[in-house]
Amino acid sequence: MMSGKFYEVPIDEYLPQNGNRGYRVSRYELDLVYKVASNRLSGRADITAVATAARPRFALDMSQSLSVSKVFVNGAKAAKYSHQRGKLTVTPAQKIPAGGMLTVAVQYAGTPRPVRGPWGEVGWEELSDGALVASQPNGAASWFPCDDHPSSKASYRISITTDSPYYAVANGVLARKQTKASQTTWVYEQSEPMASYLATIQIGLYRRYRIGSAHDAQVPMHALVPPRLRAAFDHDFARQPAMMAEFQERFGPYPFPGYSVVVTDDDLEIPIEAQGISIFGANHCDGRRGSERLIAHELAHQWFGNSLTVGQWRDIWLHEGFACYAEWIWAEASGGPSADQMARAARHNLSRCPQDIVVGDPGPTLMFDDRVYKRGALTLHTLRLHLGDAKFFGLLHEWTARYRHGTVDSEEFADLAGHYSTASLRPLWESWLYDRALPHLPPQSGAAG
Repeated sequence: MMSGKFYEVPIDEYLPQNGNRGYRVSRYELDLVYKVASNRLSGRADITAVATAARPRFALDMSQSLSVSKVFVNGAKAAKYSHQRGKLTVTPAQKIPAGGMLTVAVQYAGTPRPVRGPWGEVGWEELSDGALVASQPNGAASWFPCDDHPSSKASYRISITTDSPYYAVANGVLARKQTKASQTTWVYEQSEPMASYLATIQIGLYRRYRIGSAHDAQVPMHALVPPRLRAAFDHDFARQPAMMAEFQERFGPYPFPGYSVVVTDDDLEIPIEAQGISIFGANHCDGRRGSERLIAHELAHQWFGNSLTVGQWRDIWLHEGFACYAEWIWAEASGGPSADQMARAARHNLSRCPQDIVVGDPGPTLMFDDRVYKRGALTLHTLRLHLGDAKFFGLLHEWTARYRHGTVDSEEFADLAGHYSTASLRPLWESWLYDRALPHLPPQSGAAG
């Protein structure tokens, strides 16, 4: 184990055990084999990084439910390694200088289990017939060794070999598929930088369908659905191409080569976001479009959360506030209540809740509290009323373009927004993001009807 200065200052106070210093990962190559019946995962992770400081040893986040058999650094066997308390600590045979190339290969196997924490269980999870990965915020280490922090973004190649009846989905573009005997290998290339919590594998008895026609929204969209749910899915998700078109108009170009929706054969408590993929449960296909709000929310995360990813979890309103506001934008665009009506109803409901949360820094236990989502969305609506539609959506376009595939924080958004306003926005940020008391919405003034 490393001690002393290596652990002095957490990379993120919300997850003090997560993330690691001394290197910067640029790429993960994962070669995995998964046996569905026994929930057995074995694999090799090849990690390419650059040393940012000369250190005698360095660490990766890795669950104790996985056992490490071999570790190589820059092609040579590691001098030693230890695997304790969720950290794989590696000592290279030769010291790596600052700026030096660092390649780490880890061979491992085990029965993957979710990571337990204040937010329940996150990571690799068995389904009744298959598996899913839902890693937000710190579950990636349940299935591969990584620098598990949202500011650490890298490209990925994910190869997953599993039993042939099953369909395996991972992030990115399917580069190769090969069947040998009773097993199929699926190889996906995710070239756009991705945070570890957004890396995913979904395995089930799925069939893949195209959503919409080839010219819809100019973004290829696919569904991976159990055949029994196809009819309900076709109805419930039918408006997704229109949703994609609306969001591209409002937020800017879709940031990835395609978009896939997975519907598990099991019920899920909430949908799950991953880069280029959203995962819903069978219960989200009710044949009545009862989950369309959630469909909009998850799609919006492709811009806000997946392309633009917070560097610190305290700024999570930049993910969830935007995704919640997208629900209201879609409600209006699809003939429902206006965004302003949705905002005023949400503000009324929030006024009946405890006013003891700081949305801009809610603390780890409250970072997924619904008040962060709703009040984050109300912050945006207030900004829209202040700026007017033209400037507000111009700001969103510039925000998603300037920081595309990057890391963001609240200060950067406030700074950019300031260029669109003649008056200081500081009172708006203070009252909506940093005061506990719930502010009132300004009058509509016709800007956001």
